[in-house]
Amino acid sequence: MDHELRAYVDRARIVDCIVRLARGEDRRDADLIRSCWWPDATYDYGVQSGGFDSYLDWVVPGADAIRNTQHVLGQSHVELAGGSARVETHVVSYHRVDMGAGDQDTCVGGRYLDTMEERGGEWRIARRVMLYDWYTEWGDAVDWAKGVMGVPLTAEHYSGRANGDYSEVFFGKRNEA
Repeated sequence: MDHELRAYVDRARIVDCIVRLARGEDRRDADLIRSCWWPDATYDYGVQSGGFDSYLDWVVPGADAIRNTQHVLGQSHVELAGGSARVETHVVSYHRVDMGAGDQDTCVGGRYLDTMEERGGEWRIARRVMLYDWYTEWGDAVDWAKGVMGVPLTAEHYSGRANGDYSEVFFGKRNEA
C-alpha cells in the first residue's frame, strides 16, 4: 500500500504543477511559472524552442498582440518511473489576438508531452513538447462593454482578465481597487 500511496501522491503533485503553470501563463506571472520548471529545462512548441530562460522571456511579458489567454486542461496520463515521469495532458487554449484590424478570438487544441523530474521532493518540468491537434479562428472578439449575450455586466471584474483579474483579489494576492 505504501507504494500505491506514494504513486498517488506523486501523480497529484505532477498534475498540480501543470495546473499551476497554466495559471501562471494566463496571468504572465514569472514567479508562478518559474515554480513549475527546472532551470535547466527545455521546451519545443513548434513555433519556438529552447531553454527555460528563453521560454520565460517568450511568455512574460508575452506578446503585446495577445491580449488575453485561457488554458483549459483536460486529463493527464501519467507514467511514473522512479524520480521521473512522462505525462500527456490535453489542453484547449483560447487567445484574444490583436490582428491589426481589431481583436480576434482564436482557439488551439493539443497536448503537452512533459518529462517531469522529482528533485528534493518536488516535481517540475524538465522537458515539454507541444503537439497541435486543431486550431480555429472564432472571428471578431466580443466587446465587453456590451456584457454577455447582450446582458450588461453589473461590475467590471466579471469580464475576467479583460479588466484585471478578480481571482487575484479572491485568493488574497492583491487588494480590491
